[in-house]
Amino acid sequence: MQMNRDLTRGPVMKTMLRFAIPMILGDLLQQCYNIADTLIVGRFLGTNALAAVGSAFSLMTFLTSIILGLAMGSGTVFSIRFGQKDRVGLKENILASFALLGAVTVVLNIAVFAGTDLILRFLRTPQELVGMMREYLLVIFAGLLGIFLYNFFASVLRALGNSVVPLVFLAVSAFLNIALDLWFVAGLGRGVSGAAEATVISQYVSGIGIAVYTRIKFPDLLRREAGIRLRSSRVREITGFSALTCLQQSIMNFGILTVQGLVNSFGTTVMASFAAAVKIDAFAYLPVQDFGNAFSIFIAQNFGAQKPERIRKGIRTATLTSLGFSLVLSLFVCVFAAPLMALFIDAEETAVIAEGVRYLRIEGVFYCLIGGLFLLYGLYRGLGKPGMSVVLTVVSLGTRVGLAYALSAIPTLGVVGIWWSVPIGWFLADALGVGYYFAGRKKRLSGAHGDLPA
Repeated sequence: MQMNRDLTRGPVMKTMLRFAIPMILGDLLQQCYNIADTLIVGRFLGTNALAAVGSAFSLMTFLTSIILGLAMGSGTVFSIRFGQKDRVGLKENILASFALLGAVTVVLNIAVFAGTDLILRFLRTPQELVGMMREYLLVIFAGLLGIFLYNFFASVLRALGNSVVPLVFLAVSAFLNIALDLWFVAGLGRGVSGAAEATVISQYVSGIGIAVYTRIKFPDLLRREAGIRLRSSRVREITGFSALTCLQQSIMNFGILTVQGLVNSFGTTVMASFAAAVKIDAFAYLPVQDFGNAFSIFIAQNFGAQKPERIRKGIRTATLTSLGFSLVLSLFVCVFAAPLMALFIDAEETAVIAEGVRYLRIEGVFYCLIGGLFLLYGLYRGLGKPGMSVVLTVVSLGTRVGLAYALSAIPTLGVVGIWWSVPIGWFLADALGVGYYFAGRKKRLSGAHGDLPA
């Protein structure tokens, strides 16, 4: 099987799907990290532990989004250089990106360990959960370096059209995580810290594993040679592009983190239902999210190769494919909401299950909107306009956060107002992104010459 693909050639649908499917499978496996924690913790340690781990998940998603955003932005630059056949530019961009992401990861690690108590207060953590959540966080924070290694080297391989190898390493670490979760939590009785330890070990397996693989299989990309060095111009180039993608990802997840604080104010029952439901929700729409990321790399390679007509065909194909994915996912989640919640929550916890079902049936109907939004993010990143992705994220999350606080304050709505704020935000961002595209479509696509932002 061909491991690296030039996405500027071949049938558009077949090329895009063959590249996207391993990415989708890979991130579905990555969600297994969190789902395994949630399911095993909920079953073996109870509702309070589930609420604590679920709230910590929102925080880790935010921290991961900073690293992921920088890696995604870097990957788009790598893809454009690959499309341009610029070997020197590609190598120097890889070196600059590694230095930037490594430095950011170290700063994040220092900040979160030093500010754990402040974070717990920001999240409005109920007093009975503070000790358990601190215990979990102090272990899980140690996994940030593993997250950095995996996401950086995965972005390098995907930029070259290789989405299979990242899938393989995630598969190994995901199954390892599940096995270690059962052993540490159910077997050794190590509580929430055991669940965190299992996840951290698995993250390092995938991170170190993919780093070693890349070094062995693609030594030319990472080998130091005459003329190739860490240049400030390349660091600025990577920073200028990746910072916007990082900002987009961070805003998105900071908004979710802010909503988590509001959810926590409704008590342990709502916290537990949200902890389980948000995992199901994220798992359900993850295929369209990753399809959007694959679409971005497709766009970026063709942008670098100066193929605007192929970009147009890709947009049409991706839109129809994402819509089909979304409709199937919506039907599945709405029909099976209760059994899905029952995977995480004991059947006797009827109030927790009922609230989670209500959340899933509100969000699930509108997966086509989030699918469209992920395509818009990917489109603008690939066309070298990550700033527009930031604008769409601000609209989507700003609406979500503002409406969540406003609607939940209405007595007749309460927590349901938080659930309804999400699809409303998706819709408004979609409308803006589509309108912006059609307002200047010819200029943007006909100018696809592969230049990067200054």
